[in-house]
Amino acid sequence: MNATATATANAATAELTDASRAVVLAYMRTLTSGDLGALRPFFAPDVTWKMVGELPISGTWTGADEILEVFIPRMISHLHPETLEFSFDGLLSEGDRVLAEWNTRAVARAGGQYDQHCLAIFTVRDGLITEVREYFDTLHAKTVVFP
Repeated sequence: MNATATATANAATAELTDASRAVVLAYMRTLTSGDLGALRPFFAPDVTWKMVGELPISGTWTGADEILEVFIPRMISHLHPETLEFSFDGLLSEGDRVLAEWNTRAVARAGGQYDQHCLAIFTVRDGLITEVREYFDTLHAKTVVFP
């Protein structure tokens, strides 16, 4: 690849990285505001959210409706929603992939304090989130939220 082609490719990657980062940053700001209903416009129609582990909420959730109307409410139903807090730690991005880091805190209905550090890899295409793979301490979640 010649120098011009390399520079063009690098510029395109940088532009894609910036655009993907902006989408996930706006998503995280919306999440931490507590307005979960405002998250829908960030998702592509066929978005998937993969939750690792062997929890009752583990698996792959498909589509904004399933994510926002089944997956998230199923998790929140095990918490006292009025205690739910999100804090955003930062992003790393390259191309269409963005790693987001945040903390989720709440009092679990089972009585324990849920204090979870979360990481998720977001894939962004055409300005929408198309895939999320979330990772966190599943033992803590199982012990505190799903005993």
